[in-house]
Amino acid sequence: MSRRIAFISLALFLMASTAIGQTKVTWWQFWTDPNIRPTIQAIVDEFEKQNPDIEVELTDLTWSNGHEKIVIAFSTGRGPDVVELGSDWIAQFAESGHLADLGEFVSSDSADFQGWGMATYNEKIYARPWFLGTRVMYVNRTLLTRAGYDNDFVPYTLDHFKEVAYKIDSLSNKIYGFGSNTAEKHRLYKKFLPFFWSMDAQLFTDDGKYCIISSVQAVDALIYYKELHDSTGYVGTQRQIEDAFLDGKIGFVQSGDWLLKRIELEKRNIDFVITNVPGLKYPGYSFKGGEFLAVNANSENKVAAKKLIRFITSPENQIKFCKANYSANPSSKEAQKDPYFAENENLQAFIRQIRLAVHPPVDPDWVHIENIIEEAIEDALFGQGLPATALRDAQIKITNLKKK
Repeated sequence: MSRRIAFISLALFLMASTAIGQTKVTWWQFWTDPNIRPTIQAIVDEFEKQNPDIEVELTDLTWSNGHEKIVIAFSTGRGPDVVELGSDWIAQFAESGHLADLGEFVSSDSADFQGWGMATYNEKIYARPWFLGTRVMYVNRTLLTRAGYDNDFVPYTLDHFKEVAYKIDSLSNKIYGFGSNTAEKHRLYKKFLPFFWSMDAQLFTDDGKYCIISSVQAVDALIYYKELHDSTGYVGTQRQIEDAFLDGKIGFVQSGDWLLKRIELEKRNIDFVITNVPGLKYPGYSFKGGEFLAVNANSENKVAAKKLIRFITSPENQIKFCKANYSANPSSKEAQKDPYFAENENLQAFIRQIRLAVHPPVDPDWVHIENIIEEAIEDALFGQGLPATALRDAQIKITNLKKK
């Protein structure tokens, strides 16, 4: 009996010692979708299995209030050890001193990943790319054929694109050439900027000192976009536009890989092809963003936090995530070579487009700049403002903002 008591006592002591020696890492992330959340949990479970000295406390955020919660947590000196950030938030939190410099941590394998430009602020790297995102042009091939084009034709110049949009729009008063977004916050500017960049327009000078959003190229881009909107546009929310496209009512829509997911899950019978955003003479540039993992500058568990980040972003775990979420753009170059991507022409179209994509400036004021740009586009499309006047006013506002 005494030996049994001694054995139990030893076991309890070892369990207590293990618990005391265990590191808890908190991770805040945004993937609450029931189709992907189990994959996130499975990745965490496997990490804990391989690292029994580390416990991961997972907290789910929503896109509606997640940013606000992160701001509040950081401002109070708390916050998670690891946090998922959208690419346009990194500079804001880096500027305020809330993110740890990850330069040394990522130096050994940085060549194996894409997206570092969005994580770099003042020449320091503050986050590790997880997966990237861009928009491509979805084309209804049935409408393209009805408009008189060969089955394998897709427009790659802006002139051809507008010509085809007009021809598709003329097929019927219930058919539209182009899906044009309403004044949706955080969306409308992402739909205009690809045309803006594809016409060689820039938001700022190369040195970043001066805003030049009202250049001749910029005005031409907004005039072009407004013509598509006014003359061939099915105007609605992103969801409404995609619904209409899947119902065969729109020739062209800009969308992300989530539309591929809808087509697959809803088993939509639609003949479509994916192509690059059109440009002046060659395929143009799309919008680039992404999801990144950063470490709290005040974290007391930085070593364990970095270990978790490296595990989450490993090629094999990126592939698991992308398969579960139908994502097209893992940041890992090795993951992109997996047959899941290499043998799927639609996913390959996204990988090609991400190489011809531009991300907004890594600027702590970007949230405010984004709002100014959206207001200018809204004024030109839905208000009384002329494209040149709307962009001139936006340039003045952005210039004054950067002077503060």
